[in-house]
Amino acid sequence: MKNATSPLRTRRIVLAAAVTASALLLSACGSAAGPAANPASTGSAGAGTTAPAPRVALTYDGGIAVLDGKTLELEGDLPLEGFNRLNPAGDGRHAMVTTAEGFQVLDMGTWTDAGGSRQAEPQLTDLIFKADKAGHVVRHDGKTVLYADGTGETTIFETDALLDEPTKLPETEVVPAEEAHHGVSIVLKDDTLLTTVGNSQSRSGLRVLDKDRKEIARNGECPSIHGEGTVADEIAVFGCSNGVLVYEAGTITKITAPDKYGRMGNAYVTDTSPIAVFDYNADPDAEGYLLHQLGLIDTKAKTMKVVDLPDGVEYTWRDVARGPNEEILLLGTDGSLHTLDPVTGETTSSLPVIDAWKGPAEWQDPHPALTVLGGTAYVTDPAKKALHAIDLATGKVTTSKELPGTPNEITVVEG
Repeated sequence: MKNATSPLRTRRIVLAAAVTASALLLSACGSAAGPAANPASTGSAGAGTTAPAPRVALTYDGGIAVLDGKTLELEGDLPLEGFNRLNPAGDGRHAMVTTAEGFQVLDMGTWTDAGGSRQAEPQLTDLIFKADKAGHVVRHDGKTVLYADGTGETTIFETDALLDEPTKLPETEVVPAEEAHHGVSIVLKDDTLLTTVGNSQSRSGLRVLDKDRKEIARNGECPSIHGEGTVADEIAVFGCSNGVLVYEAGTITKITAPDKYGRMGNAYVTDTSPIAVFDYNADPDAEGYLLHQLGLIDTKAKTMKVVDLPDGVEYTWRDVARGPNEEILLLGTDGSLHTLDPVTGETTSSLPVIDAWKGPAEWQDPHPALTVLGGTAYVTDPAKKALHAIDLATGKVTTSKELPGTPNEITVVEG
């Protein structure tokens, strides 16, 4: 989370004046919305607020609920049909909603005037980055990267561009793939592009393209490549079904899993820790989506450790995050929020939050999810149609709120 006095935060507040003057459209109903600034809002937005504040967005069957990140009061309830995924855009205000048309921009209204003294009403804008089978959204070093599985196209734009021009799509760079596949891309600080290789039947590895988009490196030893992250010193990692690929300064290194089949599909990283955490599955015949091991990758030593969770604790890809001190946070099927040491994998504490739960029948089905912003962890509770906020410093559940529907996807922006 950016410091309140950082240059980026200052820029956001100055740019907010442009947001105030702009009218956005609610694509869900196809009619013009009011201006982003709305001091007369009937909700809690702007009431007694002195600075931009975080907001949480959750999808449910039929819409998206947007809540104040501190009080969990409902700030907006936006109708939207279908199963839709959520990702923060990276600018502290917007999120990407993955719809049938592409990546649709959700303005979460974390501020509205130049002084940052009020929040705006959330709005699902009419801005859509068109994409055939919209997939992964990656944010790194001022760039937001969108991947379209149906074409293999990587779309890149400056993360803050939506703040500069909130009523139109920003300029983009589009990089084609060799073949379309369910993939992902990362753009590094020097404009190097890391992008996956595959086709409609399988995925096999990683390509590295320089700033002129000429290939400078390739590795084809990563079956089912999926899941990406960037750790300390801008080392990038990608999961395989038999280990991971690590990219550092022009070199791709394969770290082989200790099991013949050792799939790592999702990465949980910070830009200050050299340790990448992956979900881990050593059973190719396993049924369902629950897992009971984690993979810990030391990107400096190029080593890997597999950690077994305590008996009775399982999780899905939605239930792991990194905390403010680089710790691993894991929401277990026992209903507790577990804290693990990222180096040893040792469980250091456990906090009961929700009732015990079972894994989903299909991956899209609602089941408990975890996300973290700063010192606050947010846990969804589909069984009770609720959201819980946990203060990680005190280890206490501080706020719980009932939701307008059963929560599924969740994301949070910092304001």
